[in-house]
Amino acid sequence: MGRQGDQEVAKRVPIGMVRNIGIMAHIDAGKTTLTERFLFYTGVSHKLGEVHEGTAQMDWMPQEQERGITITSAATTCFWRDYRINIIDTPGHVDFTMEVERSLRVLDGAVAVFDGVSGVEPQSETVWHQADKYRVPRIAFINKMDRVGASFDDSVESIRKRLGGRPVPVQIPLGAEDGFQGVVDLLEMKATLWDDSTLGVEYETGEIPASVIEEAEAARELLCEAAADFDEELMMDFLEGRRMSADGIRRALRKGTLSNRIVPVLCGAAFRNKGVQLLLDAIVAFLPSPADLPPIVGHDPESGKEGTRKLVQDEAFTALAFKLQNDPYAGQLTYLRVYSGSIETGKTVLNASKGKRERLNRLLQMHANKREELEAAYAGDIVAAVGLRFAGTGDTLCDPKHPLVLEPIEAPEPVISIAIEPKTAADQDKLAAALERLTIEDPTFVVHIDQDTGQTLIKGMGELHLDIIVDRLRREFNVAANVGEPRVAFRETITVVSDASGRVDKQVGAKSLKAEVVIRVAPGARGSGVVFRSEVAPTVVPAACVAAVEESVRGSIDAGVLAGYPMVDLEIIFLSVMHNDVDSSELAYKIAASIGLRDALRSAKPVLLEPIMAVQVVVPEDFMGEVVGDINRRQGRITGMAPRGVVQVIDANVPLRQMFGYTTDLRTVTQGRANYTMQFAHFDFVPEQIAKAIVG
Repeated sequence: MGRQGDQEVAKRVPIGMVRNIGIMAHIDAGKTTLTERFLFYTGVSHKLGEVHEGTAQMDWMPQEQERGITITSAATTCFWRDYRINIIDTPGHVDFTMEVERSLRVLDGAVAVFDGVSGVEPQSETVWHQADKYRVPRIAFINKMDRVGASFDDSVESIRKRLGGRPVPVQIPLGAEDGFQGVVDLLEMKATLWDDSTLGVEYETGEIPASVIEEAEAARELLCEAAADFDEELMMDFLEGRRMSADGIRRALRKGTLSNRIVPVLCGAAFRNKGVQLLLDAIVAFLPSPADLPPIVGHDPESGKEGTRKLVQDEAFTALAFKLQNDPYAGQLTYLRVYSGSIETGKTVLNASKGKRERLNRLLQMHANKREELEAAYAGDIVAAVGLRFAGTGDTLCDPKHPLVLEPIEAPEPVISIAIEPKTAADQDKLAAALERLTIEDPTFVVHIDQDTGQTLIKGMGELHLDIIVDRLRREFNVAANVGEPRVAFRETITVVSDASGRVDKQVGAKSLKAEVVIRVAPGARGSGVVFRSEVAPTVVPAACVAAVEESVRGSIDAGVLAGYPMVDLEIIFLSVMHNDVDSSELAYKIAASIGLRDALRSAKPVLLEPIMAVQVVVPEDFMGEVVGDINRRQGRITGMAPRGVVQVIDANVPLRQMFGYTTDLRTVTQGRANYTMQFAHFDFVPEQIAKAIVG
């Protein structure tokens, strides 16, 4: 068997033969390498791109090619056995987790890739739970089965234990490490071996070697048991000891996968060109088409009433803008997932999220950073639009006659910032314009002007994130800038309940402003954000004045009373009011509420919070003492230690302020033999002495 031939990327197929999938995993698990093999074996590309050589088509940014990592999610389309597969290759690094979040929001299924040596890793857990959030059916691919220490069974068990999934192997490996040759298909009970001389294009299916037939039969028995849970006919076959057909098992596993109750597991070695074609078969067999999904739910922007759209072409046009990208040739691209209906180039649509009409000047089929013009887009498509002026990440585009707003995409808050300034006066305007473009593209990138110092601060998800931003400013936008040292994005909260009154009584021109309000603040649970409620009877004060009080206090908490950091995790209660219909205007209430809130916060024993990072270090046992000692010096708390093959895995919670420069320090104390990952865990109190220094 071999590779499929050249294909027309724009050709139409029935919606039941469309698969919109994402490739998700921890960094270095082999996502992009796997996607490159998909493109090669489906005939999209005629040369294998390699991440380590900087030639991977899906890693098209210069920063991706130089660093050998995926930074931005890239979309492409291929065909396999006449099925159209739209693929989004997502980043594995925690700094770019928003790219995964917005991709999973619009995808119908996913392939979770795991390193056969490491199994489930920290970012594997993050993306898995993101997929849980959006109820995305998935299959698992245990990659790198040719590496020393690879274990299919251990990797499957880690999915069960650490992710809470129900993995169901549909293959077992033939050989391990250097002896890995191919796989045993448990459905057909056949062995598949790949021909290295043809880069894995040719592969043969034959009888299972006698040395593994007993293991294969035992594994098939477990597979049949899982399949029987989803098909009554198969259940009877299983109970009466009849041999199940491959088609029957496949049908039952599809039901289980679509309901998110099982995860079919396959294996291979993408870099060695083994296992990829069978994974494409599994994508077609087990993952959903848009037609398999329930209608999407939204609300009418006018009435607020809930509405739905079936994911078919004869419904009204509805699409979600999930990603914006600056293209040097086409301008701003807005990536759309078309859920229902169809749209032609040149048509006007309604941006229901913003209440604006927009014209789709061009529609493009994207292949990483290459483009193909389209005349129209249909239900199930993932395309890029040119010419949209108002659309942002998470906006809904729809038929103006049938408005509907879909659930938006939530972006996590940035945890780190650096000061940035142009090197020359000529760079001033260019820097401002470039930063604006980048904030439109990336919802986790925030630009803030410090009111006290006048400095421009850029905020992001980590050092790497901001490093990439600064590099893009230099290369992509030709802006020269000076940057400061990284700074932690602290937060402020309160520790006790406090009441205070705010009063305003003054004359502004011919107008008198009079109002007095009593505000209570109370500590909230960690992670609860800011909650406002009014205990003032509606008969006492107009609803517009209550709304003015809420607007005022929510605006005031952007800068706390200790050191000017945003306030979090508190409850604000509007307790009472002195009101008269003549002088108590909305403006008066805003001023009085702001005064009362600040006084209440000052007497509520405010404290600083800092981001705590979940750090995992993989280190040879010889250097365990040095690494643990270094974590303790950084005020970290060890939460777990466990062996993983020939190395040790250390889990710890460490304040972000102590993690700057850790990459270099870890290499130094371990002679370059350890590596680590880090992701945001939670906010916690800053130690008193540190807090005094920060506030001072």
